[in-house]
Amino acid sequence: MAGAVGYHRTNGTLACEGVPLPAIAERVGTPCYVYSAATIKAQYNALANALAGVDVRLHYSVKANSNLAILSLLRSLGAGVDIVSGGELQRALHAGFTGADVVFSGVGKTPAELEAAIRAGVKTINVESIAELETLNVVAESMGAVAPVALRVNPDVSVETPHPYTRTGEHGMKFGIPDDQVLDVARSMRAMRSVTLVGMAAHIGSQIVRAAPYAETAQQLLELCNAVRSDGVTTLRYMDIGGGLAVSYGDDEPADLQEFAEAIRPIAAASGLQLLMEPGRYLVADAGTLLTRVVYRKHSGGKEIVITDAGMNDLIRPALYEAYHAIERVEPTDDRIVADVVGPVCESGDFFGLDREIGNVAAGDLLAVRSAGAYGYVMASNYNTRPRPAEVLVDGPRYAVVTAREQYQDLVRLEHLTPTWSDASCASD
Repeated sequence: MAGAVGYHRTNGTLACEGVPLPAIAERVGTPCYVYSAATIKAQYNALANALAGVDVRLHYSVKANSNLAILSLLRSLGAGVDIVSGGELQRALHAGFTGADVVFSGVGKTPAELEAAIRAGVKTINVESIAELETLNVVAESMGAVAPVALRVNPDVSVETPHPYTRTGEHGMKFGIPDDQVLDVARSMRAMRSVTLVGMAAHIGSQIVRAAPYAETAQQLLELCNAVRSDGVTTLRYMDIGGGLAVSYGDDEPADLQEFAEAIRPIAAASGLQLLMEPGRYLVADAGTLLTRVVYRKHSGGKEIVITDAGMNDLIRPALYEAYHAIERVEPTDDRIVADVVGPVCESGDFFGLDREIGNVAAGDLLAVRSAGAYGYVMASNYNTRPRPAEVLVDGPRYAVVTAREQYQDLVRLEHLTPTWSDASCASD
């Protein structure tokens, strides 16, 4: 949690910037996500400063945390956005971004999403297959438009990440165009009147500590850019190296920004193109805390079990990725216990930490599940018919609820108790 500059203890009580977490719990309720604006600003500025002198635009990866208030904050810092769905496009536009601020990634963009991207005037559509390119050309032609294309390359670069699901740059994965096919795909664009090649892109995974895989990927992109330019392409403007910089969730090592910048800087300069980068987790993970209250405590099988009002539906990363999140007692105590910290969901996989040493707690005490600002609320669900939690943004001495807590009536609002039946024989009418 090296980047969590917005969190500290005052008289032993954990606070987010100038607001004690118990005050938020009392007024907003639990569980809730709390985000530190200062931490987001510090992370953004650290990365921007490391790349000073490079012609670069940071495009925040919306999938990490798509809250509108956070998008607005990042826009105010100068960020663009990287999106992977039509819904994220609408969120970005609603938050004040223009089409020129948007890079549209993703392997399964539908014709409707491609049409929306063209209509919005996005900076690039990162195409991941020849089939997608052909579909995009048809859609753009039907609109009388020319779509800006960056070819997403699968560079076959292996990286060490905490979980195999967070690796995206090896051959055989669903992401990108294999590197040995890229030039043929680029040449096929000559016969397409409604697409133009403006960049090369890659994204190799998440939680990447070392700079070497980035340098290897960027070098491949540079060579491909030079190859298509030698082949007569004069429209290249961008080289997109994706995101994935590692943050520390505990004792693990974060990415070294200076090492990263030194590795990328000469390659970016040699390209003569604007460098695009898509940080997500790096900007928001340490900003977020899942604040939860202990409901019960019990002893079973020689173990202490602490049951909280937050569950895997609120934060699924420990269950899905075997992810580690630090867990702290919010109020001070010198007494320590070792316990399983679990939720109320009817699944054995519903836990935040097993055999964790934490401050001694009883029912009613508050716990903070740290570094939960990325892939927390955005992956939350209504499993067990549980309302999703509130989201709170803290900025200095003030805080605001930026997503209201769902209510039970919200969970059935789109359902129909009595179906309105349609006859399948009339489906084509």
